Amino acid sequence: MTSLGHTSARTGSLMALASMSCVQLGLAASVGLLDRTGAEGAAALRLACAGALALLLLRPRPRSMTRRSLAAAAALGVVTGGVTVLFMEAVARIPLGTASALEFLGPLAVAVARSRDRRQLLWPALALVGVLLLTRPWAGATDPVGIGFALGAAACWAAYILLTQAVGDAVEGLQGLAVSLPVAGVVAVGIAGPGFATTLTPQLVILGLGLALLLPLVPFSLEMLALRRLDTAAFGTLMSLEPAIAALVGLVLLHQVPGLPAAVGVVLVVAAGAGATRTGGRAVADAGPAAETPDSPSGLPSRAPERVATPLG
Repeated sequence: MTSLGHTSARTGSLMALASMSCVQLGLAASVGLLDRTGAEGAAALRLACAGALALLLLRPRPRSMTRRSLAAAAALGVVTGGVTVLFMEAVARIPLGTASALEFLGPLAVAVARSRDRRQLLWPALALVGVLLLTRPWAGATDPVGIGFALGAAACWAAYILLTQAVGDAVEGLQGLAVSLPVAGVVAVGIAGPGFATTLTPQLVILGLGLALLLPLVPFSLEMLALRRLDTAAFGTLMSLEPAIAALVGLVLLHQVPGLPAAVGVVLVVAAGAGATRTGGRAVADAGPAAETPDSPSGLPSRAPERVATPLG
């Protein structure tokens, strides 16, 4: 690799790490809203503001999309709303690092399911050991309802990945995001119910706009920029660090100190994600300019609906 290539890869790596840090900082900041708005209200506030900013800044053009791609973008918005609400319900009950590791099982499952190599079964087995160490069901130390919400978020994230790729293959630019974020805002506000509006104050709205920039607008943009500088295998491996970053943010900002079993559990989930990424692949035949080539390593996709998954080194 040339010095220019090394510089590009280094810049992409820093962008990916910054994106994951923004995600976890945004989640940690959202935890501070739980006492004022509840979990559903915190999710609704962030997504409603993100949807409003998307309408203002990205200006969706549904007429430029086919019916199929528009439906996929709308479905992506529904799943985005679901994963956000479920995850906020989880972190209201269990530590941020534990919730993030459990949620990470969604993309891990997708990466493993794509592989035809039986050796890939090693990674979910490793992740299962990590999850058991994180949750310790034999000790009753972790709220089972919180675990259930985190696993629901994992299922939504798996669906999110599949829809993300469908939208990314069919829609250029930021139009998929311009449609999905407003839909996600409507879904989250609908789940929060009519009482959500009564909790709003001008200060909360300003805070919600700030949180919307921190998560999802800035991370999505950083991920797209990172993917122009990294191949998807490298990017996916970096993404597998997210549960560890979540545990660190939980420790520093939320004073959630993991015990030794939980710390080992996070490491095992991270290792499983990295292993699945390095050995997994997405086979795509003639899917258009936004698709990967058949022999391109795929791994764990980004959260950004318009990612271009072609290795650019």
